[in-house]
Amino acid sequence: MVRIEEPGKKLSLEEIEQFETKNKVKLTEKYKKFLLQWNGGYPEPNIFNISDEQGKSVLNVFNGIGDMYDNLEKVIDIYEYRLPTGFIPIADDPAGNVICLGTKEPYYDKIYFWDHEEESENPDDMSNMYILADDINEFLDNLYEDDEE
Repeated sequence: MVRIEEPGKKLSLEEIEQFETKNKVKLTEKYKKFLLQWNGGYPEPNIFNISDEQGKSVLNVFNGIGDMYDNLEKVIDIYEYRLPTGFIPIADDPAGNVICLGTKEPYYDKIYFWDHEEESENPDDMSNMYILADDINEFLDNLYEDDEE
């Protein structure tokens, strides 16, 4: 079971809906529940597998809504022209890569890893994207402790 350290301030559904309208994005129901429960923060455990070739990474922090350093709106602006259409950056790792939520079909609800080292000139080229989970809940369930510590 994942714990989130230092979650953001409690959100209301209205605040999430205002965020969606302002940012022209439709968040998934499961992700909205995650925001209502945690609104960002530092997960424990925090290790996840990217792919067999890519190995594993560490989830640094989940972005949240509101007045915080890891502000989702600010991060969406930063990656607006870098991520494929229909994805928003909901978390990052210490190496500058982002964990994305699919907000449009056929990727709706799915969680992807976006590798900045393999970034293409064409943001819609998904060759640097790796599927991590079918939704936020599966992604959270897949986080684990690193046994090598």
